[in-house]
Amino acid sequence: MEPPRSSLIDTTRPSVARAYNAALGGKDNYEVDRQLLEQITSVVPELPFIATSNREFLVRAVRFLARDADMDQFLDCGSGLPTAENTHQIAQRVTPDARVVYVDNDPVVLAHGRALLEENENTRFIDADIFEPENVLENEDVRTHLDLTRPLVLMMVATLHHHNPDESPLAPAEIMRRYIDAIPSGSYVAFSHFIDPENEHTETAMRIQTITMETIHRGYFRKRAEIEEMIEGLDLVEPGLVTADDWWPNGPRQKPLPSVGHCIVAAVGRKP
Repeated sequence: MEPPRSSLIDTTRPSVARAYNAALGGKDNYEVDRQLLEQITSVVPELPFIATSNREFLVRAVRFLARDADMDQFLDCGSGLPTAENTHQIAQRVTPDARVVYVDNDPVVLAHGRALLEENENTRFIDADIFEPENVLENEDVRTHLDLTRPLVLMMVATLHHHNPDESPLAPAEIMRRYIDAIPSGSYVAFSHFIDPENEHTETAMRIQTITMETIHRGYFRKRAEIEEMIEGLDLVEPGLVTADDWWPNGPRQKPLPSVGHCIVAAVGRKP
């Protein structure tokens, strides 16, 4: 008999999900995760900005998709630890019966996520590797909780930059292609990814990548052409693929975007 996933949590090694939770001011993290965050922010003090910017993009994108695009089912891949303003909370505020399936394979994410969502009958958490599209799409909970014959929202927000090509037979663009090919016409994709902006902000991107590769061995800042390949074939909602902070911001910018803000891009696209 296998031990419960919650007993498999390794508190001696930093976790991407828990460090991200710490960057957002959450409490579901350990000292080793906070040490990783401190190590990175000692090199790039603005790093929490990139976490907040990405999360705020998710909030705006889900609100747009639920309210303006009338989407009522979401497949949130690599959801991370539940925090304030999760996908189901945003969507269900607009459409109370919106259905959400979260996908993750981090034991601490699963343990906390399932506990927090026990009382939400329209939300599920499944244990699967998001870099194996067929296993996710064939999962029984996905197929019974979501209607895969109707348009849905595929969420790949801040996930594929953690894809290590040495650990997977599929390249990031192929992973996305398999998901996009499988979802119905009229579906949407919400997407964000670390970027090497190939300009004066490349130094910032490379400094972050160096330290993440030394610590958690993932966190790739890919070039724009590589990222565009991942969302090829989608009709992008204006303003297209832009810095996460510039995707339909809540108001006009009053302060210059810090260098790190140029190192993550986001987009929402519709499958024709």
